[in-house]
Amino acid sequence: MAVTDSGGTHEKYESPLGGRYSSPAMQAIFTNENRYRLWRRLWAVLARAQEQTGYPVTSAQAAELEEHADVVDLARASAYESESRHEVMAHIRAFGDVCPNAKPIIHLGATSAYVMDNGDIMQMREALKLVERQLEFVISALAVRAAQYRELPVLGYTHYQPAQLTTLGKRICLWISDLLSDLAEIRRIADGLPLLGMKGATGTQASLLALAEGDAERVDALDRKISEMLGFKSTLIVTGQTYPRKIDSRVYAALAGIAESATKFATDIRLLQHDGQLMEPFGKSQVGSSAMPYKRNPMKCERICGLSRLLITTALNGNLTAGAQWLERTLDDSSNRRLAIPQAFLLADSILHLAWEIARGFEVGEAAIARDVARELPFIATEEILMQAVKSGGDRQQMHERLRVHSIAVSKLLASGEGGNDLLERLRGDPAFKKVLELIPSELDPAAYTGLASRQVGSFLEREVRTAFSGNLGPDPWGREITV
Repeated sequence: MAVTDSGGTHEKYESPLGGRYSSPAMQAIFTNENRYRLWRRLWAVLARAQEQTGYPVTSAQAAELEEHADVVDLARASAYESESRHEVMAHIRAFGDVCPNAKPIIHLGATSAYVMDNGDIMQMREALKLVERQLEFVISALAVRAAQYRELPVLGYTHYQPAQLTTLGKRICLWISDLLSDLAEIRRIADGLPLLGMKGATGTQASLLALAEGDAERVDALDRKISEMLGFKSTLIVTGQTYPRKIDSRVYAALAGIAESATKFATDIRLLQHDGQLMEPFGKSQVGSSAMPYKRNPMKCERICGLSRLLITTALNGNLTAGAQWLERTLDDSSNRRLAIPQAFLLADSILHLAWEIARGFEVGEAAIARDVARELPFIATEEILMQAVKSGGDRQQMHERLRVHSIAVSKLLASGEGGNDLLERLRGDPAFKKVLELIPSELDPAAYTGLASRQVGSFLEREVRTAFSGNLGPDPWGREITV
């Protein structure tokens, strides 16, 4: 018996990327309907470019293809494919059925790679532009929080051990810095994506040269015209039948870079949520555990880390696919790329949406932060006490040893839970510090130990974040309601 709901049947497998994680905006780019509409646009552009560069195509034929480029009869194409077992030929026939005058010239001089590869490039360019906007949203949300907490002292860690103080705003800027590098890389790749153009069976453009009666300039003009009409800055000059799959691997690598940055961001919050310093957003009716109702798990951050691992390994898949291409063309990449390209973008989309939700809504446990700072601040103050004591004529090595002994004793006391941090009192009672008692404060102001952190936040936001993008970011690029 089928299990049904208002959305239909659940008898078939559905990727969680489509049903659970990724946004309608990104999914729309990789639907079959959009894929095949791009093919029809490519055939229409080819015909118009051929008509304008002297190939045997009439203006009326090109106009007919342009008029019907949005007509995608998937059922008819599927029926043709079941007969021919050839996806591109099936859509040529289906397109020809609605464009009878242009039917004889559809796909003239082209190979399947013309629509498949150029279509893939067009999809990736659109998806990269969407990822660019999503990155801007995440960076902007984090920048607001960095400015909000630029002066809040927090305990800094090295080796996940208490170190010196920093500020929460400065820590957030570390996350932003990673994402800014991703934004620059996504923009570079999106702006520089080249079109395959028309290259023929082995990349020599022999069929086009024959159609042009040996006029190489007309062949070059056709490639330029196609690129211009589709809004690309360049067309590849040297290819096999397909564009180099290293283009795919570069795209995957840029998306994997986002996964790296997001993993760092999410992992930091997971660590800090353990101590109550930072907590990801938690809905009023959200359930943390089916067994332990008191739990508040960092589920969104954990999901980022899990999805990011899959995206990072997708980048490796791109390397393997690019290296496995034989000579001028092989087909072992086709089934792989049909899965990998949409998956990579859907993963990046899902990760960035989660990051945006967290950036906008994470909670700051200021009491927990103050507690941890107070516990460690006397240790942190010893560095300045040592420097000032030496400046006042003290023996650096002797003082360092006494500080070490007292610090270890206090650390053991804190670990036993039998007392608080009385390091400063111990130092004031130590004869070694008798001559510099005035240098040992009775109270410590955490803000005095954050160095230039607050200043760095201001400079970073002004010089790097605000110059990375400007103007209104516009509507939510995920095309759905935010859930926090």
